[in-house]
Amino acid sequence: MKKPLTYISLFSSAGVGCFGFKENGFECIATNELLSKRLKIQEHNQKCKYESGYLGGDITSAEVQDQLFTEIEMWKKKHSISEPDIIIATPPCQGMSVANHKKNDELGRNSLVVESIKITKKVNPRFFVFENVRAFLTTTCTDTDGLEKTIGEAIVQNLGGHYNILSKVINFKDYGAHSSRTRTLVIGVRKDLQNISPFDIFPQKQKPKTLRELFEGLEKLNAMGDISENDIFHSFREYDVKMLPWIEKLKEGESAFQNEEKERIPHQIKDGEIVFNKSKNGDKYARWFWDREGPCVHTRNDILASQNTVHPSENRVFSIRELMLMMSIPESFTWTNVPVETLNELEAEEQKKFLKKEELNIRHCIGEAVPTGVFANIARRIKEVVNQKFLSAAELNTIIKKEELHITKNLISLIQSDFKKLGLENIYQIAEYANSSRQENAAFFTRKDIAFTVVKDLPEFKGKKKIRILEPSVGIGNFIPLLVDKYEDKDEVIFDLVDIDGNSFVVLKEILSHLKLPKKFKFNFINADFLTHQFEVKYDLVVGNPPYKKLTNSQELLAIYKGQSQNKETNNLFSFFIEKAIAIGKFVSLIVPKSLINAPEFNMTREILREQNLLKICDYGEKGFKGVKIETISFLLETSAKKISETILIESYITEAVRESKKEYLFSAQFPYWLLYRNEEFDQIFDKMKFDIFQSFRDRQITKQLTKERGKYRVLKSRNVGTNQIIEIDNYDSYIDDAEKLAVSKYLNKEGVVMVPNLTYYPRASFLPKNTIADGSVALLTLKNGSRMPTETDLEYYGTKEFEKFYRVARNYGTRSLNIDNNSVFFFGLLKTME
Repeated sequence: MKKPLTYISLFSSAGVGCFGFKENGFECIATNELLSKRLKIQEHNQKCKYESGYLGGDITSAEVQDQLFTEIEMWKKKHSISEPDIIIATPPCQGMSVANHKKNDELGRNSLVVESIKITKKVNPRFFVFENVRAFLTTTCTDTDGLEKTIGEAIVQNLGGHYNILSKVINFKDYGAHSSRTRTLVIGVRKDLQNISPFDIFPQKQKPKTLRELFEGLEKLNAMGDISENDIFHSFREYDVKMLPWIEKLKEGESAFQNEEKERIPHQIKDGEIVFNKSKNGDKYARWFWDREGPCVHTRNDILASQNTVHPSENRVFSIRELMLMMSIPESFTWTNVPVETLNELEAEEQKKFLKKEELNIRHCIGEAVPTGVFANIARRIKEVVNQKFLSAAELNTIIKKEELHITKNLISLIQSDFKKLGLENIYQIAEYANSSRQENAAFFTRKDIAFTVVKDLPEFKGKKKIRILEPSVGIGNFIPLLVDKYEDKDEVIFDLVDIDGNSFVVLKEILSHLKLPKKFKFNFINADFLTHQFEVKYDLVVGNPPYKKLTNSQELLAIYKGQSQNKETNNLFSFFIEKAIAIGKFVSLIVPKSLINAPEFNMTREILREQNLLKICDYGEKGFKGVKIETISFLLETSAKKISETILIESYITEAVRESKKEYLFSAQFPYWLLYRNEEFDQIFDKMKFDIFQSFRDRQITKQLTKERGKYRVLKSRNVGTNQIIEIDNYDSYIDDAEKLAVSKYLNKEGVVMVPNLTYYPRASFLPKNTIADGSVALLTLKNGSRMPTETDLEYYGTKEFEKFYRVARNYGTRSLNIDNNSVFFFGLLKTME
């Protein structure tokens, strides 16, 4: 039996918006609303499967939250769901005011927003959607840590570790409503959903209907108090007859304050004199247009004095039915437990009595709702992506082998015939893994979730209608669909796409032809070596995933690369790519090996980066590329900033966290390289020790061919090293007779040489015994600056849990970048207490 798609709705009012999820087959686990009369409307629409799902009351209270989590647990047991699919939250935003209830004995700003964040973090749904006013993200809140920050920062710092998040200010009229309503939409996709980005579930654009199209067939209401024979919700709401002259002669788009006759301008009579009302916005007592979508529907849509509430030709405010049409609320949505057919058959007086009791509540619910069509749009998109089949590695390899897709013409044929059936993500993976040159060119497939972490924080280029983007190693264009989504509102986007592999362009062009992108996206294909190609323009953005490869087979080419680069200590191509990208781009964002942040060969590259306006680093660890044993990060920088930012955003797939930190704290000159995870605990341990004591040596000569089972000198390996002891292991020992020709011989029988296993998170140390040497799995540490000799107490400390925690931070939680070199050896200090 197929599991249902499920959702939770917080601050749901009458459930108008999230009714769009019900329409699309989603099951509501729980819905919360403070006002019982609005929650009752949700019950009328049978929103929840179980009665216990209707949670009335304050969601910040322990009682209501207990009910919520009890309901979730019941669904897990009864319906075998692992977690809800989506949380929808539309919390009231109190702006800069102080909220009315206390949190941890202190008043908190926008505590209801923060509560939504906390619940989302605890529930851990696959998706979340927050909706609110235009200024939502820039409004101040008191976050869970007690600090005041913008709501946007609070969302990212609390949820960005687990979710890829997209925030946009949009007009709902373009996404499923038929009335203008500018709001903020925040969409999160959990990072373990690697083939789905927030762009995939963001509502698709839809052209709104005009009021002429929308109201076609509705009965005309010309007399005050008229109720349509066929629809009780289509009625002429009564108002003071003195206002009729104010609006009766208005043309479309005109306000009563534009009347030339004074008696027709909104006014009051005080002491026998006319006192004119004040017109602040110019949209009060204003008649709307027939051939436009509807105006923004406010909660006070019941009065002429509100904004743009007057019908295009009739002398009244819009009826409930007209408001429902503008807000894309379906006819199936009901406001009462009495069927509309029954209400339509009531006597006129009974109908008026019903409307007098219910109309204002209904109108207020409509005015504060998310248009049903917008959330229905999102619900449809979620259904599409979760029902899409993503091929496993085994299935991909089977197709590639069976169809001989390593041959380019066969791959093109498959794309042409099966693009729609397989879907873009499967096509991308097939094309990438079928590329026989991928290892040779060090080109690796960039997953959608990884590419999104790069694209989401790229600049908006506000005010620029035309931008130019360079991708220096485009491959088959994994970044392009996301960049198209990112910059869909630009008038023109020019892509210069560079790759050294001509076959990649053949495949890329075929894929682009199936995407059917608007003509404003223009593509130039440059089949060349990015590092030697001459570029004539300065790009707004350079973005991509350059090759990770040490050039060893062409000394002539390497000399050219080094000749145009500042860092001449490395042979790695990605370092050269960074320097050239900085030279030709205003903003640069690249995915590169994590060794960039700590390896000695990139000391110069880090200095170059420090000179730029670094904005963000994302640490993927080993999670960036399937089947590739390499740690990666991405960075974003600005090359021509007028002002260098003091902070940098650090996002981590390892710690599943996002935080903003001071650059001078993470990049402090007192350390040999960058420390992305530096914290107070690290600093406390750092203060206990003296550092920069040792230099490091690792053997590169001892191989199995040189060693024997017996011999003059014992060769110690990493597993032999314990804390102040040598560990004996059966059938593990090896020996060597002649050590004089080996570089490691200079440490033979030398006093105070410290052994530390290389490539481990569990540092332990012992002194090198007499008549022994060590192979490359062990780092040998010797004093370099006349410090006191290390003691067994110092070495014992290296094996403690306290130092282990310190060392993890010192090594940036690396897993493969753990060689002890002359940078990282810095962190093996000596205890100050031993002075």
